[in-house]
Order: sequence, then structure tokens, then C-alpha cells
Amino acid sequence: MTHSKARRRPPIHMIDVEADRLTNLALAAKEQNPQVCRLLLDEIDRAKIHDRARIAPDVVTMRSTVQFLDAATGREHIYELVYPREADIASGKISIMTPVGAGLIGLREGQSILWPDRDGRERELAIIRVRQAAPTV
Repeated sequence: MTHSKARRRPPIHMIDVEADRLTNLALAAKEQNPQVCRLLLDEIDRAKIHDRARIAPDVVTMRSTVQFLDAATGREHIYELVYPREADIASGKISIMTPVGAGLIGLREGQSILWPDRDGRERELAIIRVRQAAPTV
């Protein structure tokens, strides 16, 4: 019995400037949040990096709103993926520096990922819909 198939993660895509900012954020928070930092840095390392103009609209990026299914609970969630200072779960804003936030970045509609929660249990997160934020001026 091999675990490689269960551990295989779908290809992900990231915007170059976001990948740089998230790398810096993860490195700065390494002491306080080692698990999420390691997970996020691993995802950045394996991501295909694109210029913002070349990222597909169905890819989860920072400040996009993502509707996903947590297969462990059978519940659908809709959150905007934000930086830690903007996070407010009651307002539907989830931090990239949470296990779920780090697991969502870079996925596309229709993809799913086996991802550890805060307790280290793997759960499947399945992307249903991605809506990009309006461009900032």
C-alpha cells in the first residue's frame, strides 16, 4: 500500500507578485505558525508562477472569493481569501495564514485537494466556484 497517490496534489497556479509577498509573509510568521508556513511555502514552491494578466479567472488568488466543499463535513463554504490583517471569518474573509486558506491558494474550479486541518487530519477541499475581486485602481 503506497501513500503517494493520496499525497499527490493537483497542479496549482500563482501570480508572481502574490507568490513573493506570500513567501515573505510565511517566512516572517515561521516562529508563530510553523505548520501553515511550511504548507504555504511548499505550495509556492510547486506552483506554476504567472504574471497577473496571464492567470486564469477560475484560479484562487488573493482577494478572490471561493466557494468550496469540505468533504469531511459535507458543508459548502464561501470565503474571500485575504491577508492576515484583513481576516474576519464573520464577514466571510479567511486568512491565507490558516490551514484552509493555504490549501485553497492556486487551485482552479473543479479541483480538489487533500489538506491537513489544524488538528493534522486530512480533509478534502473541493473548489466549486471562484470569483475574482474587482481590479483595484
